[in-house]
Amino acid sequence: MTIHLHQGDLPAGLSFGASVAIDTETMGLNPLRDRLCLAQLSAGDGVSHLVQFAPGAYNAPNLRALLADPKVLKLFHFGRFDIAVMAHYLGVVSAPVYCTKIASKLARTFTDRHGLKDLCREVLGVELSKQQQSSDWGAPVLTEEQKRYAASDVLHLHALKTKLDEMLTRENRMQLALACFGFLPTRAFLDLTGFEKTEIFEH
Repeated sequence: MTIHLHQGDLPAGLSFGASVAIDTETMGLNPLRDRLCLAQLSAGDGVSHLVQFAPGAYNAPNLRALLADPKVLKLFHFGRFDIAVMAHYLGVVSAPVYCTKIASKLARTFTDRHGLKDLCREVLGVELSKQQQSSDWGAPVLTEEQKRYAASDVLHLHALKTKLDEMLTRENRMQLALACFGFLPTRAFLDLTGFEKTEIFEH
């Protein structure tokens, strides 16, 4: 694992190819209250780029351009949250997107274990540590443990996508998954506008 830490934005000219895995760390789980502290990105090549944000400093033109680039697929795990928090703080809608949690729920109906830790273990045979999940991501200096934790959350999403795509295709659910991914940014905006606990398709 190779980790690069950047302040405020990605370096100019950095390319992740046709798809980039993305995750975020925040001060909590309410995107309207809890600020975005870190965005981590990987091309699935064992290298992770971490972008640390100071409070109120969210210009990040290079990252924003990547998120909006229609030629680059953005891979998330539980993208609903990450898309919402980045839309709120960076002012950009991530598209097109793919969510390994949604893919897992559609393809792996034999289990209720769809968290990233369970998914990596059961699909890839990789053990992830979640020890730093509740640490202070707003600290001005991140520990080495925090950086390794953040990096690990994006290093395996490309491999998960490959495996989950095979299962979705085998079970004839790929088109359904693609439709769900297409709706995901709208679901994120529903969260930001106060409908986070409303199931809009219920009676």
